[in-house]
Amino acid sequence: MADKLVILMTRGIDSELSSVAFTIALGGITAGLQVSMFLTSTAIDLVRKGGAAMTHVPPQQPLAAMIREFQDRGGVIWACPPCVQSRGYAQADLVDGVVIVGASAMHAAIKEGAATLSF
Repeated sequence: MADKLVILMTRGIDSELSSVAFTIALGGITAGLQVSMFLTSTAIDLVRKGGAAMTHVPPQQPLAAMIREFQDRGGVIWACPPCVQSRGYAQADLVDGVVIVGASAMHAAIKEGAATLSF
């Protein structure tokens, strides 16, 4: 049985699915999984400093708080390099702890047996 979960996110501040994805990610950590999130497309805006402050889907926690909690509990956030660059962002523009890395990181986790979800 895999003890890893990889969540691929393509939805950003414009969608309540971003909050749903982080809720599920936090649940995965609570269940004892090692959870990584690979952000592409508009999901990159979630980890731009101040970006998550634009999204709050009551009754859930504000998205910025969920992202902090996810990282504090050991969750890993990967950001797609071309998606970061196409928005004109650099590492300094992103929330601390976010790793700009290609899909190979996600593929390695999948090869190790990680379950996958996509939002």
